[in-house]
Amino acid sequence: MTKRNNQSVPFEQYHEPAGELPEEVRTFARICTSLIEEAEAIGWYEQRLALERDPQAHAIMENAQQEEFKHFAMNLEFLARRNDKWRTVLQDVLFKEGDIVEHGEEAESELDSKS
Repeated sequence: MTKRNNQSVPFEQYHEPAGELPEEVRTFARICTSLIEEAEAIGWYEQRLALERDPQAHAIMENAQQEEFKHFAMNLEFLARRNDKWRTVLQDVLFKEGDIVEHGEEAESELDSKS
């Protein structure tokens, strides 16, 4: 537990006093933190897999990384279902052929037009 502004903050995922945040915002923050942790784990496995020469160890780590992909996807879906802006951007960017940056710019323009 850390101290911030003389208040106990259990985790660094909160930038405001946790007790003042609504439960749904705290849940959202926890899932964001989980998403970050899953992405980090995927990256760590990618590095390990690039170097591992033992076939059985490689297979085990590859299987573990697949689990991290699933967890990452589940966290992302949870967030998208609870935030319309996230869902809009994800729908406009993910799984589309073409330039990723262009899709991102178009998604941002769509959000701006809805505001």
